[in-house]
Amino acid sequence: MTTVLLFGVLSALVQFWSWQSDGRAADDTEQLVLVQEIQSSLLRADALATNAFLAGANAEGDQQEEYDAAVASVFAHIAEAAEAQSADREALAALNVAVNDYATAVAEARVNNRQGFPVGAEYLNLASEGLRADAIPILANLAEANGERAEDAMGGQQPVWLVLIGIAALVVLVRVNQVLARQFRRRINVGVAVAALVVLLTTVVSAAAAARGSDQNDDLLGDELRSAVDQAAARTAANDAKANESLRLIKRGSGEVFEAPWRESAAVVEDRAAEETLDEWAAYAESHAEIVALDDEDRWLLAREIAIGDGEDDSTRRFAAFDDASDALVGEMAETTTEALRSGRGFALAGSLLTLALGFVAAVAVARGIGARRREYA
Repeated sequence: MTTVLLFGVLSALVQFWSWQSDGRAADDTEQLVLVQEIQSSLLRADALATNAFLAGANAEGDQQEEYDAAVASVFAHIAEAAEAQSADREALAALNVAVNDYATAVAEARVNNRQGFPVGAEYLNLASEGLRADAIPILANLAEANGERAEDAMGGQQPVWLVLIGIAALVVLVRVNQVLARQFRRRINVGVAVAALVVLLTTVVSAAAAARGSDQNDDLLGDELRSAVDQAAARTAANDAKANESLRLIKRGSGEVFEAPWRESAAVVEDRAAEETLDEWAAYAESHAEIVALDDEDRWLLAREIAIGDGEDDSTRRFAAFDDASDALVGEMAETTTEALRSGRGFALAGSLLTLALGFVAAVAVARGIGARRREYA
């Protein structure tokens, strides 16, 4: 009786742990995507700020509004992330300070730009450098930590332990049946046999469900979650590239130093972006190549026009197409992952409660089986 009760309790705890693990995995996945959204939005804000600055004080318009909205979104997401994950709060507090410093420096650059002071370009350049030196490393560490937490939680399904617990219970029941057979001259004790059957069926079903959950989590980790992480990284790198493109033109005459960082970011995009977004990126890269060629030929005004223009063949319009496609894909893959993790949790919890109940049923069967033999013996 003790053995089958322990079997019920331990198997139920393993399944309950799986239920908790999937919940943590869903939460950690959401936190990971949120951190990467902050990173992408922050560099998107920088790309908008630099492009608006390049357009000039009289042409900022919609891009400046988009920049303000992006920065507001970053602050809101930082607060949301701090509320969702207590382990990230200290790092997010430091990030909040870094973003505030960046926004202050950009505001100073805008004021100087409106007044026609050349020092505004230097403020903007320092703001971008500070962003990459202070804020981006914090976000990279947060993304890595949350990625590891999500991966660890997805490994919470334990079919092997369920099988081992079930085998241990069956071994004890077989031994008990042998002792009873010698004592009461009956080969099989019906109650013990019923308990063994309950243990066997419960083990097979629970282990199969755990194995299926483990396979599903492995698939999510290797497909949907990986796609979301890679595309978010590609979107972040793309916005970094776009900001460097504008900085190149802002530093007219000496902006070629920003081409190497652009190429590094472009390599990340080409390596990690999903196939369905590469056409949009290729179109933007074509516009960028045209800007570089014109700038190298000292045709700065034409290069600037392509960089800030809103025509179908201009850099900003083509880049926005890639950014929007990336944002939509990341959201879709992340939602698929979290929904799949949460949808199967109910079965694990129900299985845990049912296994606990079946442990008591098996204990009652053992008691009744031995009781019947004792009455016969008497």
